Amino acid sequence: MNADTTIRLQPHEVALLRGGPRAAVTVAVVGLHLRGAAEAGRPGTIRAREAVIADAVPGQPPSPLPPLESAVRASLHEPCGLRKLVKRSDVRLAVALMRVPLAEAGLLRYPLLGPTRAARRHVRALRERHALPTGRRGLTDDDILLLVALHGEAALRALVPRFALRAGLLARAKVADKGFHGSPRGGGTGGVGHHYCGSGGGGSD
Repeated sequence: MNADTTIRLQPHEVALLRGGPRAAVTVAVVGLHLRGAAEAGRPGTIRAREAVIADAVPGQPPSPLPPLESAVRASLHEPCGLRKLVKRSDVRLAVALMRVPLAEAGLLRYPLLGPTRAARRHVRALRERHALPTGRRGLTDDDILLLVALHGEAALRALVPRFALRAGLLARAKVADKGFHGSPRGGGTGGVGHHYCGSGGGGSD
């Protein structure tokens, strides 16, 4: 099937096709941050934030969160690193349910649910149409999420660097004699393997 005509992909779906569950959850975390519903907690962790959702209209309830964002936010009842967050049962279920319509549209193949050739072509075409800018000036939240879905760590560094670094979505830089060098990455979107999930302090972005 042709993804351009059969399905309109959301950013977290694009991320899933490009980089798997970790990339999709990263997009969900950034989405919550942009809504004011999540912030960096203890270094390398994310926590839910009790705040007015950014897209809320006065006198009206805020628009419902997408299912993956909702599952991620529910899992942030205590600060949690990205690696642990991806493994939470509710988050894994939300990712599994995301895969069903993508597989039905011919974008994921059975039984391993890897992206099909059509999916890779579609993501490649989107990357060509949505080049990564140097900053977020003039971009909507939806633009930012799509760019993070398509470009991964490069988009995090360009568009939400402070939050991404403090929340553990990016590898921390370390000082060396000859300058700054990135820490080794664990693969996928967001290279820091923080396992911490528990209560603790932290600052907002």
